[in-house]
This record gives sequence, structure tokens and C-alpha cells, in this order.
Amino acid sequence: MFTKEFIDLFTQIIKSWQVIAVAVVVILYIKIVSYVGRAYHVPRQKRVKVKKEKQETAPAAGPEESAGGSNSNDELGLEEA
Repeated sequence: MFTKEFIDLFTQIIKSWQVIAVAVVVILYIKIVSYVGRAYHVPRQKRVKVKKEKQETAPAAGPEESAGGSNSNDELGLEEA
């Protein structure tokens, strides 16, 4: 029977000292790495959300002011001809 032989072989492999030793070493490695990671981990500071007060903005310039009025010339340092 193929399945009985396979099961016997599989149990012998699992019970071998090499497999057990490698499993123990891997488990110890994972525990050491997680310990060092926890020891040197710097926790993130939770940022407190501060509600910003709404600043009053100046009213937007209308089309008559932005169409070439004297204000735009003054800002650019141009003279009217």
C-alpha cells in the first residue's frame, strides 16, 4: 500500500532529530527577532488634531477691478499713458 508506506515515511521524517532541531532553531530565531523588534520600537506619537480657526479672506476682486484697473498697474509699477 502506497499510502501506508508514505505515512510511515512521513512520520519518520517528522520525528527525526534534524527536523526537530531546525524547527526549534527557527522558533528561537523568530522569538529573538520579535523581542529585539519590540525592545527597539519607537512608538508613534498620536497627533492631536487642532481645529484651525477659519481666517476671513478678502473678497475676491470683481471683473471691473481685474480688467486693467489702476490697482493692477500700481502693483506692477506701470504708469498709465
